[in-house]
Amino acid sequence: MTEGIDVASYQSTSYSTAGLGFVFVKATEGTSYVNPHHAGQVATGRAHSLVVGHYHFARPGSMTAQAAYFLKQAAPKAGDVLAFDWEDAGVSGADKDAWIKHVQAEMPHNRVLLYCNRDFWLNRDTTSFAGDGLWIADPDAPKGQPRVNASWLIHQYSEAGGLDRDFTPLTAEQLRTWAAGQTVNPEDDMAITDADVTKFVNGLATYLGAPKGLFSSMDDATSADDKKTVTYRGNAWNATFHAGRADANSTAILAQLKQGVPLTLTDDQVTALATKLAANPTFASTLAHAICSDFAARLQS
Repeated sequence: MTEGIDVASYQSTSYSTAGLGFVFVKATEGTSYVNPHHAGQVATGRAHSLVVGHYHFARPGSMTAQAAYFLKQAAPKAGDVLAFDWEDAGVSGADKDAWIKHVQAEMPHNRVLLYCNRDFWLNRDTTSFAGDGLWIADPDAPKGQPRVNASWLIHQYSEAGGLDRDFTPLTAEQLRTWAAGQTVNPEDDMAITDADVTKFVNGLATYLGAPKGLFSSMDDATSADDKKTVTYRGNAWNATFHAGRADANSTAILAQLKQGVPLTLTDDQVTALATKLAANPTFASTLAHAICSDFAARLQS
């Protein structure tokens, strides 16, 4: 999970990089405009070891000419990400596809993205083609929860203070690896250890304001085939979870939860862990999967 920003001519070349893993810098617009701060803004990102991206604001006209102009002016390096900024209603979906495919052919070792807002994606796009990934703008949605039924790589979630803020579920290391052209599975960072699972479920109780004695019943399993049943009562909740396999880790987690052992996680950490745990049933702990399958939607609401 990595934070980033995107900048243009109205931002300084000495923007703050605190807490950031990536920056996208506007390079060009049409075939006649170059961001006068592009070189300095890119240099700042490189100096602070950010993954650097360059984007082109498309205008009606030749997509081949605009792509050539962009590549000449942006002068991307290996590991830089390239993006097509689709905001002009005079630029068609076919134009969008043509630009991205042309740049992919010209720069086969760089990743090429589509940037657009939710309206363009839902109401103007007809091909669902986004190159190597969708960078979706939806500042009215919570971070990491853009309102599109499509795979996305980056969510532009805020425009507050005149600065566009972005989020990717990839870690900074994964993002750099992906930008370098290597395959990355977003779930890889969630190859969660027993310690991670314990931290999550304990944090979940704290997140929900769970008091001691939260769980009103817990049946001890006597064999690997027995079921554990835990009933949660409180704050309009009444959910029962079954952990299908009685292993030592599950038993320890249940015991800690019953005791209300506190371990605080941030809202973002809880939401991200819940979502990914729920989405990946291959984790060793069936208990963690059962909890998250039921909680993930509520935690994101």
